[in-house]
Amino acid sequence: MKNKKRLAARILKTSPNKVKFAQDSLEEIRKAITGSDLRGLIAVGKITEDKSNYHSRAGARKLASQRKKGRRKKVRKGGINSSVSKKEKWMSKIRVQRELLKKMRDGSLLSKSNYRVLYYKAKGGYFRNKRHLKLYITEQKLIPNSKIKT
Repeated sequence: MKNKKRLAARILKTSPNKVKFAQDSLEEIRKAITGSDLRGLIAVGKITEDKSNYHSRAGARKLASQRKKGRRKKVRKGGINSSVSKKEKWMSKIRVQRELLKKMRDGSLLSKSNYRVLYYKAKGGYFRNKRHLKLYITEQKLIPNSKIKT
């Protein structure tokens, strides 16, 4: 019967797992020897192909719900620096830090020597952001009574 199922699958151009034999005509199918015998049984409807598609939609539904929530947007293209270049990121970061340092120097919160030291540290990429710069100033006690204004 295994070979008959395999031959029937070849004739139907499908998987042997999808070939179904009618229960009431199993003896007739056993007697079939050639491919033309099997074709005749297929034509009569004693051998059929199971048309059901067993592919689950659960994954697709899950993805659809995620997209509905705004995830998986497929918007970003290119590398990590393609939308904003490294240089532009650096420029925006250093400008903010330098602006803060100038305000503190002009407001006589920082001495000129401390300003120069911090300026060079900022230029060397020592500070991650404005908040990190403020934190460093308070920890090092570079401002007398730690009044940092922005």
